[in-house]
Amino acid sequence: MNDALFEKAVARADAAVAKGPHATPAEGRHRTRHVVMGDPQADFDRVLSILALHGLLGGDGGLRPDVCLVSVGDHFDWGPASERERVARSGLRLVAWLASHPADQAVLLLGNHDLGRVGELADFTEATFRAAQEEADRLYAGDDTDAAAERDFIARWPALPSVELAARDFSAWREEQRVWVEHLLRARRFRVAHAAGDSLLVLHAGVTREDLDVVGLESGRWSEAGAVADALNGVMDRAVDAWTGGPLVLPGLHHPGNAASGEGLGIFYQRPSLQAEDAERVRETPRRRFDPRRLPLGLTQVVGHTRDKRVRELVSPGPVRDGVLRHLVTDGTRVDYAHGPPPRTGAGEAVMVFTDGAMREGRAEDFQLFDLDAQRAVPLDGR
Repeated sequence: MNDALFEKAVARADAAVAKGPHATPAEGRHRTRHVVMGDPQADFDRVLSILALHGLLGGDGGLRPDVCLVSVGDHFDWGPASERERVARSGLRLVAWLASHPADQAVLLLGNHDLGRVGELADFTEATFRAAQEEADRLYAGDDTDAAAERDFIARWPALPSVELAARDFSAWREEQRVWVEHLLRARRFRVAHAAGDSLLVLHAGVTREDLDVVGLESGRWSEAGAVADALNGVMDRAVDAWTGGPLVLPGLHHPGNAASGEGLGIFYQRPSLQAEDAERVRETPRRRFDPRRLPLGLTQVVGHTRDKRVRELVSPGPVRDGVLRHLVTDGTRVDYAHGPPPRTGAGEAVMVFTDGAMREGRAEDFQLFDLDAQRAVPLDGR
């Protein structure tokens, strides 16, 4: 990406941040290219580089007029503790830059990190979270964190389910991010799901038959992406309309974590698993694991949230690669998982396309975006 284009994109983002929370309405223009970007937990300049390499940026520092970009969520939190300030600014820049585009050009989907701003962190101030985080930083030692010290910590900070959440998972939280997330929720710019075709759905982590049953969608419509998106977004919109403070809960779909109930649960956290130790965890909803054999047949879901390494651990052992698209296909009995875009499937199969390729790692040239129209990786030249 040339320096002039980069400077225009950054200037557009900074102007959007300075303007304060806002959302540009749809303009009704026909878009000929529809692209999914996996979890953008990376510096804003890395995101811009990837978009430019795939021919998606225009000369004004925004998306090309013919492009509709769908971001699958998790726009915040990455990197070491020493870089929190920079990361916090970078995440806000990205969200503001996306929101500055018309709603029918940049689709913002919610991830668990985005919802954390109005969930576990809903009642924190900058000062109180900094105090909690400083304490968490002293205690957090991964799997070796002292259990007794952690119990004392969450007793003092009951909105948090663990030391790890404050020290690592929501490491770059700032109040300004929460203001933006709340505004974009109320403006209907942050969505749970986006219907990209008759049976093609985009969302953060995926839904199963049980999830669709919870929201009251009749089984005969589970393969209809529009009906599924409307049902999921409807739950969120009703919850947001009724929300007057405290953590935002989406009944049956998203329950933020806390000291009393533990880690957050629901469709923004869940990952596929065939592991025996997860046999009980996949039975109920909301949850953090699901049985991929329970995916709605006839529906293709394009998701982020889960990297190749984790799917290899939970579903299908094999060589791990970051950056690449991956797919899972099931007929309700067998489960096939492999690198690459999905094969042709029929009404008796369910498909997941995984787009979280660890954006901040490796070369920008190796990070693949998903072409919703051709259902393949977007070429580097964008054609």
